[in-house]
This record gives sequence, structure tokens and C-alpha cells, in this order.
Amino acid sequence: MEATRVGRALLKARKFLHAPEGKPPATMVDLTLPALSLPLERIALVVCVLARERASELLEGLVDAEAGRALRHLERFAAMPSAQRQAKVAVEFGERADSANRLTALLDAVPEALRREVFRRLPPYHRSRFPQLDVEASVEEPAQVLVALAERRIREATR
Repeated sequence: MEATRVGRALLKARKFLHAPEGKPPATMVDLTLPALSLPLERIALVVCVLARERASELLEGLVDAEAGRALRHLERFAAMPSAQRQAKVAVEFGERADSANRLTALLDAVPEALRREVFRRLPPYHRSRFPQLDVEASVEEPAQVLVALAERRIREATR
């Protein structure tokens, strides 16, 4: 009788371990990668600026068709003079189009001490938008924490 119980237990265990023979095995679906979110020209520009020595090696890691186009963009950027390349980076990755509106919202929302420091740190072309905030030059130096916070908030609002 013991043998029968063990045999039945093994049969039950095999049922749970093995898939039923009637179902076909699951097939693997081919996955396609999503399209790049940045245009290849911008990717090549970033690679050219940040990793110039390894730029071609990095771009060869793209899909074949895109790698060829990206390398052509890279060659064009590498041939540019430095000033022209920097201008291209400023145009592509510069300030936001709505930076003036975001700065207005920032200046309306921050406390007075931070507002004065933000206004002091603004570039002249942004400062001209806020004539009502014409802050007089103070004699004392502001705290470094306040300066760092003002500069960071300006960067966040404009980029």
C-alpha cells in the first residue's frame, strides 16, 4: 500500500510540474525599440560637445541606418569652428521660449529677499522686463546660500 500512495503522489506532482500537452508552447514576440525621442542631429551635437574623443565610437552603437546619418552630422559639427559650434548648441539647447513667463511667476512666488537676489542675478535682457523691481544696490554681500538658490531658480526657470 505504501508504494501505491507514493506512486499516486508522484503522478500528482508530475501533473503540476509539466504543462498540459494540448497547449502549444508560448512563442516569443519580436519587440521593436521605440523611435528616438531626439533627432539624430541633436544627439550628434551633444556627443560632439561632451565626448569629442569617443564621439564616433559612441554613435556607432546606434542602429546601422541611424549610425551612418549620425556620423555624417558629427563630421559636419567637427568641421565647424568652435564659436559656430557653441552658437549651434546655444540655439538647440538654450533658453526656453516661455522663460520670461516662468521668471515672472518665479518673482511673484518667492520671498522678498530671494526676489531681490534673483533680480540682481538676471541677465540685462530679462531684467528690463521687470522695471517695477528696480532693486538698489545693497552694501552688504548676500549669503552664499541665497546666491546659490537664486542662480539655481533662474536656471530652472529659463531652461
